[in-house]
Amino acid sequence: MAEIFDPSEIKKLYKPDHNSKGEDNGQVTIIGGSSLFHGAPLLALKIASRLVDIAFFATPEKSVGMVAEGLKSKLLSFIWVPWEDVESYVAKSDAVLIGPGFMRFKSERVPHGQRTHICDETCKVSRQITGEFLKKFSQKRWVIDAGALQVMDADWIPEGAIVTPNAKEYKLLFGNADPSEVAKKYNCIVVTKAATAKVCSANESVEIRNGNPGLTTGGSGDSLAGCCVGLLAKNDPFLAACSSVYVAKAAADELFKKVGTNYNADDLADKIPETLFSLTR
Repeated sequence: MAEIFDPSEIKKLYKPDHNSKGEDNGQVTIIGGSSLFHGAPLLALKIASRLVDIAFFATPEKSVGMVAEGLKSKLLSFIWVPWEDVESYVAKSDAVLIGPGFMRFKSERVPHGQRTHICDETCKVSRQITGEFLKKFSQKRWVIDAGALQVMDADWIPEGAIVTPNAKEYKLLFGNADPSEVAKKYNCIVVTKAATAKVCSANESVEIRNGNPGLTTGGSGDSLAGCCVGLLAKNDPFLAACSSVYVAKAAADELFKKVGTNYNADDLADKIPETLFSLTR
């Protein structure tokens, strides 16, 4: 039976030393984006860039790069790397997030569903990129989210990786399997996002019960993934996963006190770093 997560565990998270030098406090790479989903990886980037020394961003979609350039007028603390150079940045990163904004199909007209799915050219690109990176850099610390989960095979999951599926993505990848059994089978960490979230590793399982219905807003999962990869850079994966979920839900609860459920993923992305700070003091 899963225990209830103790938020005092968040105080165990890595804190930068007073005498830190550049790059001592983590580097991450975020890979994602598509012609349809520009904002998803940028929401993740918005948070991760506040938690580590350097955040690199790479996308196979040129139009997302244009949005990223525009974002730099407001958010300067990330490096947009050319797609052809992304492997060298992954190689030197402490943790990597892949999937936010990747597409499973190009158009709603393409037949798709739980039992029947035609993997069109867009799907094939997402699948190829996901497979190549997870296999080539299997020793890296990974957070796998969103579109990557929708197109990959479960046996691609590297040992120790954190997977953050929503309910539909979980069903696509794992069917009706229990999250704790999935975590044991693939030796990974599974985050199930729900009113009562569950985080499972091969050896332990916790429930996280804070939060509110505003978290169903589009992009909240991308914000969670950004927090997760930022914490994963310098922390134990299970602690990073649990803390990310709790902090994201706690940030949502702070927003709820002011505006009810009338907040969006941008609001959440701005609030998470503040909430994390208050919980680690």
